[in-house]
Amino acid sequence: MPESTLKSPFLREAEARGYIFQCTDLAALDEAMLAGPVSGYIGFDPTADSLHVGNALSIMMLRLLQRHGHRPIALMGGGTAKIGDPSFRDEARALMSPEKLAHNLKGIEGSLRQFLNFGEGPSDTLLANNADWLDKLSYIDLLQDVGVHFSVSRMLSFESVKQRLDREQGLTFLEFNYSILQSYDFRELNRRYSVSLQMGGSDQWGNIVAGIDLTRRTDGKQVFGLTTPLLTTASGAKMGKSAKGATWLSAEKLPVFEYWQFWRNTEDADVARFLKLFTELPLEECERLGALEGAEINEAKKILATEATAICHGRAAAESAAETARRTFEQGALAAELPSRDLPAILFDEGIPAFRLLAESGIVASNGEARRLIRGGGARINDVPVKDENQSVTRSDLIDGVVKLSSGKKHHLLVRPA
Repeated sequence: MPESTLKSPFLREAEARGYIFQCTDLAALDEAMLAGPVSGYIGFDPTADSLHVGNALSIMMLRLLQRHGHRPIALMGGGTAKIGDPSFRDEARALMSPEKLAHNLKGIEGSLRQFLNFGEGPSDTLLANNADWLDKLSYIDLLQDVGVHFSVSRMLSFESVKQRLDREQGLTFLEFNYSILQSYDFRELNRRYSVSLQMGGSDQWGNIVAGIDLTRRTDGKQVFGLTTPLLTTASGAKMGKSAKGATWLSAEKLPVFEYWQFWRNTEDADVARFLKLFTELPLEECERLGALEGAEINEAKKILATEATAICHGRAAAESAAETARRTFEQGALAAELPSRDLPAILFDEGIPAFRLLAESGIVASNGEARRLIRGGGARINDVPVKDENQSVTRSDLIDGVVKLSSGKKHHLLVRPA
């Protein structure tokens, strides 16, 4: 790798770890960061009551900013959520009720607090909500103040807008305003908190540039934009998605063990890259672990899983998940930390066919999938392969009050009568 020309510690490490995709003026931002602490922000849409692994790269950028003595700003889109970001979406987002929005905002804040230190110190994270200023805007005032600086032809040139216009549903005027409001956010954060850097995924490039342009035109200030790459796995899958849906950061929505297991299942080709992006291990150690081959790469995956989980859920929870995995996979033992599901006790009193138990538990999606899993030799009950799909499972099969179900080698679930 060629020697970096960057001088500021934050940008040097961000570049080395693979965080940087685009920057509006990298050299000028480098000089600004050398001159003193910079305040930078990332926006988070409250579309759910938890963030997920797809957001983790952005949060890690804020965390890195904080580690290097700069000030992170986490902006929650309590105002813009009432419109919805149309970027690279096939259709408009469903609008939320005020109660649902408030619930989601609380959950998003909880996700952010898992990763970032909040407080009043110079490098402590500030939590902001754009509803604080967007909800008070007068439409006429906004048009006079901001609208005059936006070119419709330029907005139509944004790739995210063009893609929607090419689709059957099109783009509503409500959504078309999103870029204007996000630009307003950047200027407002600059005025309130001297924020000079907006970061985000590369799909936000057009919106970020628009905010930079608005701040320059109206306030005569130079501010910067920095984007991260949109991540896919080595096989092309979207980062953070699994067969079960999003990999949530909240332990209430996804057990810590399953979060650990998500990282443990990383493809071999992604290990070095993910170690750099999602852990804080030294870069040399990331390279060394990522270069391991054969059975040794599995040890690197365990380290990735434990380190990434420790950042999200704490060291104790991460090590507990690692120990659960060791006992489950290496010793075949039951472990209380495994995901669990309660089923009606009458099913065990009367006896339930193995295929139906697998489907009812949710470890597979349907009776048909359960039958195929059993016929393919991939189903186990209490670590014993299931030979007969109609095998009856009763209370006599309970061990310490639970039945352990396994789908393949990596998916396990404890089922208990309730």
